[in-house]
Amino acid sequence: MKQNIIEMKDIIKKFYIGTPNELTILKGMSLHVAEGEFVSIVGASGSGKSTLMNIIGALDHPTQGEYILGGENMNDMKGNTLSDTRNRKIGFVFQTFNLIPRTSALKNVELPMLYGGMSSRERTRRAKELLEMVGMGDRMKHLPSELSGGQKQRVAIARAMAMEPDIILADEPTGALDTETGRLVMDLFHKLNREKGKTIILITHNPELAAETSRVITISDGLIIGEKQNNEDEGGIRHESA
Repeated sequence: MKQNIIEMKDIIKKFYIGTPNELTILKGMSLHVAEGEFVSIVGASGSGKSTLMNIIGALDHPTQGEYILGGENMNDMKGNTLSDTRNRKIGFVFQTFNLIPRTSALKNVELPMLYGGMSSRERTRRAKELLEMVGMGDRMKHLPSELSGGQKQRVAIARAMAMEPDIILADEPTGALDTETGRLVMDLFHKLNREKGKTIILITHNPELAAETSRVITISDGLIIGEKQNNEDEGGIRHESA
């Protein structure tokens, strides 16, 4: 049986604490994700998806509750220790790509490895390998402004894989792409999940994309309101279990 790589218990997140504007966004959320799972978190705008993503990604701390990531308690982690853990364990893919504009695709992919202390030669070797993997080997010297939206997202996925993270956290990764290009990006996630065993968490408002994942967690108003398991048949099409 696979171990849980993420365990969250009774997560509460408040903003403007102690002021008349105090706001509770997450209201006691508990969830787990197993190693190698492909999970989607679905909810409308304002449901708490982004706040939850920031906590899963160790970009923010919960106000209350416990978060265990790969056996490590994230609640007490701060500063360089937190940054190092995040860099090693989580790869991020954003809707807006978040590439550095005046830096080539190759150097963008190398960046997490630079922070991770990897040698220049090893960074370049691995970045080239990753860009080849996502079909961007012939564009590695191009700047982001010279790439299409789909090409930028493929570079972003290569960058997310730079430190061989346990988890890929993808926030609306096809939101800025046309349908065909979005399909290519989703196929890449399936490949990383199947062939590399990566745990993938997809944050989306799109039920069609969520239906491709093995489990769908639905949130509303800061609470989990539904969860369903999807099965995959031999043809690779997912369908909801009874």
